[in-house]
Amino acid sequence: MNFTRWSARLPGTQRRAAARTEQTASPDRRGEGSVPAARAEQLTDEPPSVPAVDELRVREVLDRVPSLVALVHGPDHRIAYVNDAYTTAFGVRPLGERAREALPELDALGLFPLLDQVQRSGKPRTVKSRKAPDGRSYTFTCTPVAQGDGKGGSDGRGVLVFATDVTDHAEAAERLRASERRQRETAVTLQRSLLPQELEEPDDLRVAATYHPGGTEAAVGGDWYDVITLGGGRTALVIGDVMGRGVRAAAVMGQLRTAVRAYARLDLPPHEVLQLLDGLAAEIDANQIATCAYAVHDPNEGKLVYASAGHLPILVRDENGTVLRAEEPTGPPLGTGGWMHSSGSIPLGPGSTAVLYTDGLVERRDADLDEGIAALERALAGATGTPQVVCDRLVRSAGVTPDHDDDVAVLVLQHPARTGPDSELFRNAALELLGGVEAAPRARAFASGVLTSWRFPADLHDLGVLAASELVANSLQHGTPPMRLRLRRTDRRLIIEVTDGDDHLPRRRRAEPGDESGRGIAIVATIASNWGCRRTPGGGKAVWCEFALPRTQGT
Repeated sequence: MNFTRWSARLPGTQRRAAARTEQTASPDRRGEGSVPAARAEQLTDEPPSVPAVDELRVREVLDRVPSLVALVHGPDHRIAYVNDAYTTAFGVRPLGERAREALPELDALGLFPLLDQVQRSGKPRTVKSRKAPDGRSYTFTCTPVAQGDGKGGSDGRGVLVFATDVTDHAEAAERLRASERRQRETAVTLQRSLLPQELEEPDDLRVAATYHPGGTEAAVGGDWYDVITLGGGRTALVIGDVMGRGVRAAAVMGQLRTAVRAYARLDLPPHEVLQLLDGLAAEIDANQIATCAYAVHDPNEGKLVYASAGHLPILVRDENGTVLRAEEPTGPPLGTGGWMHSSGSIPLGPGSTAVLYTDGLVERRDADLDEGIAALERALAGATGTPQVVCDRLVRSAGVTPDHDDDVAVLVLQHPARTGPDSELFRNAALELLGGVEAAPRARAFASGVLTSWRFPADLHDLGVLAASELVANSLQHGTPPMRLRLRRTDRRLIIEVTDGDDHLPRRRRAEPGDESGRGIAIVATIASNWGCRRTPGGGKAVWCEFALPRTQGT
């Protein structure tokens, strides 16, 4: 193969050759008195002239470049030329042979379809960082060239293959990717360790949750959830999302989750919990904000009381399959400050299912957020089964895959509709107390009758009557009407609660021998498994205690 014919047709070669011819045919004409060229060279400080680039032979240049160069021609890509660097990398290649057989390294790299495309289109193409059989990585640029006058049809077209060794860059990029993978694994490990390892199991609710970190190309976020039993049959549920990525977001999430558990133990209304979290979030990191939804379920009320700090609405599917959306109230995210949060409520009766979730489940770059929430509502309307089954179905319906571009957290809770023998394990009884000297005896008689009808053993019956008597006596002495005594049993515990109209919360104290009062709460705290108190909406308080049932009582 005559390489000179090909080199003359390389891009820019004809233009430079024409320029040289024009310069040679038009010598410099100087007028009289002009300084001879030799004399002019002596009088200047310019360095001696060097050969122009156009005067160099293309083959000599390509033979010396460290990059790999190969030239193929014709529809079957026969080898016209390979330079020394190519030969050093892959060995001697016979000229005139078909490249598919003689250049197996290009076949291994999948470049032959690219050669065909370049030859057909007449446009250069580049593929980046392909690892060759010699173990090194190259970026290949394929450029079309023409033979002779370019009138030879397809046989007159060739492709110049130019490969630059980018092994060092590729290895550096791989080290960077490995470092990013390690950082992501660290963040995922931290994230999972800060999430509940095992959800608490409330008496009256069945719960399940799932967490899916973003795909390998997305740094893990700060999504979290929690289930917190408050005592007295009440349960707090929380879900949140720290705006950020990586270890820092996971660490902030862990601090907020710990704070939520601490504030929940105060048994405050949901909006007051968010108010405390808002101030804490600003102290943790003023540059990071978080969304959060905090809800409390009380089986006696049949509803979910909640507050939201910029979080997505809770969805509830009732026993008939109708899905409700908890729209308002919604305040700004945590950490913004200057906002008074407020609580709302949504029905959650027996047979209902509620879903709390983060934006990764419903938010897509190519769709409006409301469309994602509406799609989740439709999926929830048809999702039946256990909470875990519902969780899995909602995640699948949202198209969440291992390479999903955002974290996803989902918390599902169900208030079962109990029937048959199971319903006998969940009972309620209440008595309105009008006050006066007859209130205490009436309360004791009522508690004794109820506990007898529930077939409690004698020792638990007596402890329950004593606790009810002490709580009622405390309310009569320190509280105000209206007053109510409520007894509730589940499959695991007996709960006794007294409410009144005074919002002063009692505290346990040590009574001196001469004191006539102050022993009631101490007695209750001693005989009960747990006790507590909280303020009720609209003013007033509730004081409760609970007794763990023997295993035979919960079956």
